[in-house]
Amino acid sequence: MSPQPQAAVGAPLSRVDGRLKVTGKAEYAAEHDIKGAVHAVIVDASIGRGRITSLDTGAAEAHPGVLRVISHRNAPKLPYRDNPGSNNPPGRRLRVFQDDRVVFHGQPVAVVIASTLEAAQHGASLVEVGYEAETPSTDLHEAEPGTPTDYARGDAEAGLRSSAVRLDLTYELARNHHNPMEPHATIARWEGDKLTVWDKTQWVMGTHDEIAAVFDLPADAVRVINPFVGGGFGSGLRCWPHTIVAALAARVVRRPVKLVLSRRQMYFGTGFRPAYAYRLRLGSDRRGKLNAAIHDIDAETSSYETFTEAVMGAGQMLYSMPNVHQAYRQVPLDVNTPIWMRGPGFASASFVIESAMDELAHELAIDPIELRRRNEPSEDESTNEPFSTRRLRECYTVGAREFGWDRRDPKPRSTRDGDWLIGLGMAAGVYDPGRFPAQARARLDADGTAVVEAATSDMGPGTYTSQTQVAADALGLTMRTVTFRLGDSLYPPTSPHGGSATMASVGSAVVDACDKVRRQAIELAVEDRESPLYGVNADDVVVRGGRLHVRGNPTRGETYKRLLARNKRDQLEADGTYAGPGSERSAYFAYNATFAEVAVDANLGLVRVRRMLGVYDAGRIISPKLAESQAFGGIVGGIGTALLEHTVTDHRDGRIVNASLADYLVPVNADVPEIKAIYLDGEDNAGNLLGVKGLGEVVQVGVAAAIGNAVFNATGRRVRQLPITAEALL
Repeated sequence: MSPQPQAAVGAPLSRVDGRLKVTGKAEYAAEHDIKGAVHAVIVDASIGRGRITSLDTGAAEAHPGVLRVISHRNAPKLPYRDNPGSNNPPGRRLRVFQDDRVVFHGQPVAVVIASTLEAAQHGASLVEVGYEAETPSTDLHEAEPGTPTDYARGDAEAGLRSSAVRLDLTYELARNHHNPMEPHATIARWEGDKLTVWDKTQWVMGTHDEIAAVFDLPADAVRVINPFVGGGFGSGLRCWPHTIVAALAARVVRRPVKLVLSRRQMYFGTGFRPAYAYRLRLGSDRRGKLNAAIHDIDAETSSYETFTEAVMGAGQMLYSMPNVHQAYRQVPLDVNTPIWMRGPGFASASFVIESAMDELAHELAIDPIELRRRNEPSEDESTNEPFSTRRLRECYTVGAREFGWDRRDPKPRSTRDGDWLIGLGMAAGVYDPGRFPAQARARLDADGTAVVEAATSDMGPGTYTSQTQVAADALGLTMRTVTFRLGDSLYPPTSPHGGSATMASVGSAVVDACDKVRRQAIELAVEDRESPLYGVNADDVVVRGGRLHVRGNPTRGETYKRLLARNKRDQLEADGTYAGPGSERSAYFAYNATFAEVAVDANLGLVRVRRMLGVYDAGRIISPKLAESQAFGGIVGGIGTALLEHTVTDHRDGRIVNASLADYLVPVNADVPEIKAIYLDGEDNAGNLLGVKGLGEVVQVGVAAAIGNAVFNATGRRVRQLPITAEALL
């Protein structure tokens, strides 16, 4: 059929759910008003490893309003059958309240359920727990790493020995926590053997499947509802223990139960970006042509699960070189399990690789952009596949021009503004956006409006808006006549809302469903003798503003509303699917070039970011306003990683020392400089119907390195630890 006119896609539209959010009418997980709900508060382990030897709940149970205290001593035993779709290795989940073992500080050891939140909080403070404590292993540098995951091409050791220039660099990256605005929360309600859960999650179907597996319930006995998420950054990409605790408590007390984690509890209850110890040995010739790289990577994981992320990807394909070896080792610690955080793996690796490239450029007296240009690959050398698109050279050119890169003095510590040392830095970024199977359902009603549904989430990037734009154009309707619904496991299943996968995956399913509905209407019209479109070739019919007409002849046509009324049809409906990228193989990545200007106080070592620019090769941009918001958020997150964020652990007992927003520093308005984002015009049609690349992750990749490189240009001091602190610069 003829291509549909595109009126919504590409337009700088405001969020369709914006009014609900600014007026407080958007209901987040803890805000659903569930009749008869009582409150639950978790009691956390105060040791980092050991066994529970005593548990006195008498005072708590005697407190007015307390209904029950549940622990391993009285909790029902749960089946915990395997969940193939889970992030959890089979048989390796944290089984809450199933035995007396403590495997990390803050592990749930009991839960107090009470008629009011205040009673539950006070009751939790009255529970006395005795332990047989063991010394926990929480230090990445002291623990024994596991068996490495290896990658190799060529002979990296020989290549390094033969290189004219060799660097041997060690980097330390601190643990980061997500700290979304909305705390993680769950409301659970049983009705007979059926369970409904209102949960903060970025993966409705993942949470649904995990709950069904833990309680050994059939799929149709579990419903997960999640219409709004107040920020996630990856923290909601799996079902955490507190969700199981809430459902278990609701079953025991036979009442709906609301459980909201405190800010402190989120530091050991919902994962984190793992700390890294990363050694990179890099070799090149005198002209900067890379010859070899050896990556030795150690990362945190928990003792009861093995968490991995794509930290090896960038080192395999970002630059051309014949010899590469990588060894990625997870280090089991007595901590809760890490989870993906914005730009997972690639953001961590990019700080190392892009800092090292800057060091090499300085060593060789080559402009950092020119060095990167000299090492551009013609294909993905890790797979020998062609790139679907790769426009990094254009990102460099546009970024250098717009940022004023030609004004950069390559000599460190040469530019001043009073007491401030001024530096410019840049870095390349890459991310592999996800493309996962997804489904959607579209319905066109007799009044000419449409409803589209999918069980995805919206943690802030604007899923409601972007999917409405896609659906409106595919159906030929205006934005105000299309309603997109999400966040319910009763809707068609989708992939996780993360990994930059939603637009390509869910969007393709939405297009498929809406295309089918539009075609149904067109076929109905061309076969209807009373229609002005009777006998017209269906391929020549388009729809705009809810009116079907012949392309090139807008006067010949009719509205959806009139067509359905005449044919006595209440609605037209279709299911859409997206199976994934298909069999055609290409290296599908999003790219950026990030530029930073910093000022460093020459006397105090304080770093202030003055301005930043990101230039992105991210395929077709569905919503320019949302895309700009994504870039700003990613850059702000990168500023936090570079200069502020650092989770501190007391290794004596595994306690997180700075588990609050007063002590764990995140960027505030005063830390956010002038930010500009530029998206290159174009499409990437590799394996999705929209020509998009996900952009939620790539916008944070490379930001910390660009800032670190700017700090070096300003001060001449190379800092290889994150965050970059004033102490490191004095």
